[in-house]
Amino acid sequence: MGITLRAGPVAEVVVDVPPVNALTVEGWEELAGAVRLAGNDPGTRVVVLRAEGRGFNAGVDIKELNAADGYEALVGVNRACYAAFAAVYDCAVPVVAAVHGYCLGGGVGLAGNADIVVASEDAYFGLPEVDRGALGAATHLARLVPQHLMRAMVYTCRNVTAAELHTFGSVLEVVPRDKLRDAAMEVAGQIAAKDPYVIRRAKESLNGIDPVDVKRSYRFEQGFTFELNLMGAGDRHRERFT
Repeated sequence: MGITLRAGPVAEVVVDVPPVNALTVEGWEELAGAVRLAGNDPGTRVVVLRAEGRGFNAGVDIKELNAADGYEALVGVNRACYAAFAAVYDCAVPVVAAVHGYCLGGGVGLAGNADIVVASEDAYFGLPEVDRGALGAATHLARLVPQHLMRAMVYTCRNVTAAELHTFGSVLEVVPRDKLRDAAMEVAGQIAAKDPYVIRRAKESLNGIDPVDVKRSYRFEQGFTFELNLMGAGDRHRERFT
């Protein structure tokens, strides 16, 4: 259990943190490190990011935040989430996210920064941040859904299904749960069969033409999470949640 890196031309980064794959500061840092390590390996041609258990990712471990005194844990988890999302985006090779079950909060940050998303039929995506007294990852949600739907999802905390995202083109394939890994590996294999030097340059060039600086945009969002916590809104909503 934990964060596992399986090296190879198609490298796998697997998250298995029961009960819901909600990550602590250390967990987000480990995930960032695994993705960076995979991308920095010259033998890696593509990375598959997936999870075991009930869902892909449930975001941050709110219990860790509630148990902490002061703002050290909040600063730590914000920096660690930033690092994990950036590691996916900056990975030198394409990252294929294989999403099943829930993909919430930080999960949207990972999937939104991936190059390709493949999902199972039971997968759904959402940002419950407003109900938790926080903000963030709207930057990444905006890469998955149209602008007005993104705003509605932030304000109302509603979820969208993988099937809905497939109609937008942000999820490449929707498959039965037991076929998810195979589907992700098949797409990854198609990429791995290409000239690795060309693929790495393609990843670099596509990041270079992005209309939004995702790292700067996400950091801007995080500033409002700090404000909400300073004003007491974060504590009120997190305590109600737990």
